[in-house]
Amino acid sequence: MTQVVVPVRYPLSEHSRATLAEAIQIAEEEDASLTILHINLYQTGRQITRSQLKSAVEAEFGKIGNVRYSVRKGLFVEQAILEEIAAEEADIVVIGKKQVGRLRQVIRRLTDDPEIESFLRTRLDCQVVTVG
Repeated sequence: MTQVVVPVRYPLSEHSRATLAEAIQIAEEEDASLTILHINLYQTGRQITRSQLKSAVEAEFGKIGNVRYSVRKGLFVEQAILEEIAAEEADIVVIGKKQVGRLRQVIRRLTDDPEIESFLRTRLDCQVVTVG
């Protein structure tokens, strides 16, 4: 089954809602499972639970079929996102335009290829959809 991963902020920002709406639509069109991801940063001390994330998403979009809510801890958002993409063996990653620049910096540290799409396609075999 196709796997879609979408990282979002909590509480959901306008940008996160737009990115999530696109991910939900893609998951429905592809008959895919969807992982909605939030990263709790160690340095902020704020710990969001999966149930809080789920409640926020359902308040905005209603119940979503074939969805998994994931909350990871990390020092760097981008690194935690890449770890989730790899762990989920994602086929499609939906990210906001703001996240692209930050992911590009992380990938540039890992490889000579600064293009996210190329890195994820060759290293993790997934498609990237950018929203915004």
